Amino acid sequence: MILMRVLKKNLRGDEGEITLLPESLDDLWHLKHLIERGNLVFALTHRKVASIADKARPEKMEKRPVRLGISVEDVEFHMYSNWLRLHGVIKSGIDIGSYHTLNIEVGTDLSIIKRWRPDQLQRIDEAVAESMRPRVVLALIEEGEATLGVLRQFGVQRVFELRAGSSKGSGEDTRGRFLKEFAEEISRTAGADAQIIVAGPGFVKEDLKKVIDSDYPDLAKRVTMDDASSIGMSGFQEVLRRGAVGRVLEDSRVAQETKLIDDLFREIATDGKAAYGLKEVRSAIDYGAVEHLMVLDELARRREMDPLMRDVSNARGKVVVFSSEFEPGDRLRSLGGVAALLRFKVTSSPP
Repeated sequence: MILMRVLKKNLRGDEGEITLLPESLDDLWHLKHLIERGNLVFALTHRKVASIADKARPEKMEKRPVRLGISVEDVEFHMYSNWLRLHGVIKSGIDIGSYHTLNIEVGTDLSIIKRWRPDQLQRIDEAVAESMRPRVVLALIEEGEATLGVLRQFGVQRVFELRAGSSKGSGEDTRGRFLKEFAEEISRTAGADAQIIVAGPGFVKEDLKKVIDSDYPDLAKRVTMDDASSIGMSGFQEVLRRGAVGRVLEDSRVAQETKLIDDLFREIATDGKAAYGLKEVRSAIDYGAVEHLMVLDELARRREMDPLMRDVSNARGKVVVFSSEFEPGDRLRSLGGVAALLRFKVTSSPP
């Protein structure tokens, strides 16, 4: 089982050091939302230093592994390169005061020293819990075209595409080869434990299921069938919206976000216990009325959001940072990127 590992936790109150070992692409995504501007981060990296064997020629430099601590100024997450880039000023180690970039990959342990919000500590626990759940592979197919994706905690990562004309081999049974090749790729991507959702328009998905039943009987036991009007990213979003993933992984992050956003829109439609937009949400927080605060990940990193999230946590509310890659995140963005489900209805601003 591949999961985020907490190697060390040394906190006094909400301040201190946590050492983490990311072991998946999802873990790197979580780190993107845990590390903020001004945080002190230590990790093993490579930096040019003078060659010990040639001290008479200081211009001769070589890269060596060193452990540096930097004050972070920029955080970049690169999904398809499988690394997280942290850029900032060196505060501990060699060349203090110079700029350096830490490239954090899967298997690179790092220590983060900061003042932690309750929702960030909760995110670490959720990252460990999420990584223990089975993977989900989404296989979308229509006549002559297919797309394969892996459900990540930040969205769907497209990993394979196939058109009937690009199938291997030659002969008349182009459609048969197309189905067999896609079934083979599904099996390879799913491995021994992933759950598979097969969806698409028309009846071709049923023919694909027959091939899987025949050629991969063990895989067939893990297949859930669903409908989708299209393939590609729009098809992935439709499958997520229809709830098949939630049925496979009832307590997953995407299922939680989907339920919360559905509850929110239901309350809004009935003029019930909901608030959205920064002004309304701030007023509800001042009343102590917020039970669930929902913040889009694009906004969560802004300084003005920090006190809101801390105030909700201190009042025993729950903060949920929504992924902008999922359809629930798109719906939250349409409300300004911040909203709340309330304990009681708020009708006016507090005195």
